[in-house]
Amino acid sequence: MGMVEAIQKAGVVGAGGAGFPTHVKLNAKAEYLIINAAECEPLIETDKYLCRTFPERIVSTVLKMKEHLGAAHAVIALKGKYIKEIEALEQAITAAGADVEIFKMRAYYPAGDEQVLVHQVTGRVVPERGLPLNVGCVVENVGTVLSIADALEDKPVQEKYLSVTGAVKKPVMCLAPLGTPIREVLAKAELLVKRYAVIMGGPMMGKMLSDEAAIDQAVVTKTTGNLLVLPEDHYLVRRAVRPVSQMMRQAATACLQCRACTDLCPRSLLGHHVEPHMVMRSIWRKDSITDPAEFERALGSAVNCSSCGTCEMFSCPMGLSPRKMNDYAKTLLRERGIQPEKNQNPAASGEIEHRRIPTERLIARLGLSAYVYHGDLELYRVEPEEVFVPMSQHIGKPAVPAVSEGDTVKAGDLAGAAAEGLSANIYTGLGGTVTEVTPQGIRIRRREA
Repeated sequence: MGMVEAIQKAGVVGAGGAGFPTHVKLNAKAEYLIINAAECEPLIETDKYLCRTFPERIVSTVLKMKEHLGAAHAVIALKGKYIKEIEALEQAITAAGADVEIFKMRAYYPAGDEQVLVHQVTGRVVPERGLPLNVGCVVENVGTVLSIADALEDKPVQEKYLSVTGAVKKPVMCLAPLGTPIREVLAKAELLVKRYAVIMGGPMMGKMLSDEAAIDQAVVTKTTGNLLVLPEDHYLVRRAVRPVSQMMRQAATACLQCRACTDLCPRSLLGHHVEPHMVMRSIWRKDSITDPAEFERALGSAVNCSSCGTCEMFSCPMGLSPRKMNDYAKTLLRERGIQPEKNQNPAASGEIEHRRIPTERLIARLGLSAYVYHGDLELYRVEPEEVFVPMSQHIGKPAVPAVSEGDTVKAGDLAGAAAEGLSANIYTGLGGTVTEVTPQGIRIRRREA
């Protein structure tokens, strides 16, 4: 079985982002293979843990991926301040005599954005709404590399490494079967607050869960890399519940048109047409713009926004929400059938190196400095009594349930088969009895001993 077929069978998807099926991404040839271990967002520990713990496995798999892609260059990119991780990887590279480069990045946000990463490593700029492959690059998260290593040994994706950080006495690493309730993962950490919200991911782009019911229902998926615990009255929690109507009123009355949101936008600095200040200027009058060309001039740049949050979490001096307005503008553009032309040859700004967002300053701005941790993390294995395995843990069509209620399954069994088209197989990491099957997911209860 070839690499692509093994990866497809195992249900491997991007572990550090939106979950793009990896067999599609690797069904290609590329000049550069770039492994992303930069931890794009603050207060996430997973990539660092994996680099420290599995350096030999990472390097050996990178070599196999490099050969498969016919790549001239294999690069592992991570922040230069990750001293232990770099040492572990360099020792593995030396021991294997591997032609793999370590690329040390400055500590800025969003260093792990794949288009920012491509420019840093190669000097090339991915076209607007394009892919790294458009400029001869394939980018994979370091967690995905380890899933590929498993796939080549016929082991499917059935569990996930993730860190628990924030308002905890000490951050921890957990290894949990897919579908594990996040309450059970949180139980492995000593929380410092009784009433809390949880961000699934990082503070900039993660999904905020601020009510008890949402936290109760949330489970670990293939893309869950971190649980960030915050007091329920934290600034980020209060901000997340603002309604769009309020954000629009604030844009109309408080936006200074200072351009800081545009001038510090990472995608704008790459030469993409992204102008959040123009969207903020015009979003409140959306209903009065009837001419499609004028509507595109006013709001069209929103389609190139990556939703990284730099504009509203760091740049805006008024605490407004340009990212949320960009997201809203994307919906409006789709509804009107407006598709702005893509710039296929963007050029990075000469100011790009001077306008990076230092991670430490971002953490301070977000009110998270108290949660920074510099020690090693203890690993806990989570063994739930019940899991709910979602059929949609990836970009594309949901998987189709491959079991029936009452079936007995074991860890590693296929729970959902990839649908036709862009999709991915789903496996269970818990053995037991299937107690519920719906198009949304499968519930499995551990069998009594």
